[in-house]
Amino acid sequence: MLSRFMSGSIRNLEREYSCTVRLLDDTEYTCTIQRDAKGQYLFDLICHHLNLLEKDYFGIRYVDPDKQRHWLEFTKSITKQMKSQPPFTMCLRVKFYPPDPAALKEEITRYLVFLQIKRDLYHGRLLCKTSDAAQLAAYILQAEIGDYDPGKHPEGYSSKFQFFPKHSEKLERRIAEIHKTELMGQTPETSERNFLQKAQMLETYGVDPHPCKDVSGNPAFLAFTPFGFVVLQGNKRVHFLKWNEVTKLKFEAKTFHIYANQKEDRKIILTYFAPTPEACKHLWKCGVENQAFYKLEKSSQVRTVSSSNLFFKGSRFRYSGRVAKEVMEQSAKIKREPPEIHRAGLVPSRSCPSITHGPRLSSVPRTRRRAVHISIMEGLESLRDSAHSTPVRSVSHGDSFIPRSRSQAVDSGDGTAVISDDAYSPLDSVLPTPVAEHSLELAVSRQINGAPCSIEEEKESEAGTPLGEESGDIGVDGRGAGTSPTASGAAALSEVEQVNKFVLSVLRLLLVTIGLLFVLLLLLIILTESNLDVAFLRDIRQTPEFEQFHYEYFCPLRRWFACKLRWVGDLLINK
Repeated sequence: MLSRFMSGSIRNLEREYSCTVRLLDDTEYTCTIQRDAKGQYLFDLICHHLNLLEKDYFGIRYVDPDKQRHWLEFTKSITKQMKSQPPFTMCLRVKFYPPDPAALKEEITRYLVFLQIKRDLYHGRLLCKTSDAAQLAAYILQAEIGDYDPGKHPEGYSSKFQFFPKHSEKLERRIAEIHKTELMGQTPETSERNFLQKAQMLETYGVDPHPCKDVSGNPAFLAFTPFGFVVLQGNKRVHFLKWNEVTKLKFEAKTFHIYANQKEDRKIILTYFAPTPEACKHLWKCGVENQAFYKLEKSSQVRTVSSSNLFFKGSRFRYSGRVAKEVMEQSAKIKREPPEIHRAGLVPSRSCPSITHGPRLSSVPRTRRRAVHISIMEGLESLRDSAHSTPVRSVSHGDSFIPRSRSQAVDSGDGTAVISDDAYSPLDSVLPTPVAEHSLELAVSRQINGAPCSIEEEKESEAGTPLGEESGDIGVDGRGAGTSPTASGAAALSEVEQVNKFVLSVLRLLLVTIGLLFVLLLLLIILTESNLDVAFLRDIRQTPEFEQFHYEYFCPLRRWFACKLRWVGDLLINK
């Protein structure tokens, strides 16, 4: 009896897994899920924990052992999607940025979106001019520490907070000045709403960049925003396509295609190349989901999308949630007491030290940071004067919205300087951040290999797989010990995979052809041999062409087959 009970308990444990989800305020939610639990179950648990009703804007992200990011699909089993071994670690993030975040119905939703955009600002994904940056940072200060108090906030207090990947002392003084003089009396809710209103006006609002290369081999970042598809290259936005202009998204291996119709029936095709086939598929799925969410009027209009024009080839995917218009209509019907919000305040944060007391100091020496910066940016020249990958005019509102270097920001006094480097790169946010040496070296290696590498993604990679094994072999210059055998083995494996995919495509085409021929043969037999009195079949039989085919070709062929069958039967009987 005891052994039976113990065996049953062991089986139950094998059917359950521990799952940890890192929330936007860097707290963790841990739960136990069944082996066959779907993504929707885990997402509903998190939303219940947060008391969140406007949940369609959010998603759960995880990183597989190959460092590839994914969005958890809610209609599929969690264990079948996760390639790593339990316990599972994931992150709650904003998946679909609201077109007007300040107009969200509930304060809890606005607060979570505020945390996400603050994270984007810190990691270098949300870029802006110095004047806008100072205003945004001042709103964050007001929301988190309240009104300026000379007794609590000594001179230079704003320098203890890290709002951006890089910023100057002049900007810090401007942030403190705005906080002291313009925001007195604002509640956290008001400051967060003003922050959202300011952020949504920026051209990189809602950008989650996917690193790619254009047809000329130049680095570029592709992104999907609430307003359309964006390509960022060099120091400017080179392409912007509204969602109603995008007609089709396709991918094959590492190649990603965007088909669009612009004014005067002008059809264009943009082609980019992702680092890996998995990254390209993730890019395609993100595009399909964003297009369905922002473009369609009803979720009933969502259709299964194929990555190829041939129905027997490629991947098939279908967005399974509600669309933006339905979400806003549903939000308007919410009637309840506003839930209590536990703001992070001054609790230390692991990924965004803008809410910590500690000064902005780096654990990496200045000379080493400079060497790392040169290593990262080696070979990535500014593409300010480069030609576009396709003959399409840029539709950006300004000539350049990508920030200039810090030295330029310090010297500029006209308020037009911006916060970042010459080339758009959300990866540079790792440079001034206090991280351990092995994490920094890993970030350098990932940048050189063309993979996304912001602090958040580095942290999410740690969530998906242990990185300690890799860090010991990676140096500051981004080269690991024993690189050649690994690279040759990966190349050989890639060639084998390509051959396998080609063979599978040929077999699939052969099977489809045989199936079509079989269906045609069945239809021919029904037409000629059956006595079915169906109007459709009767009309075909009465046509002169069919009668000629029946008497001149089919009947002689049938007699020939019957003769051969009798001959074979006689041979078998005589033997």
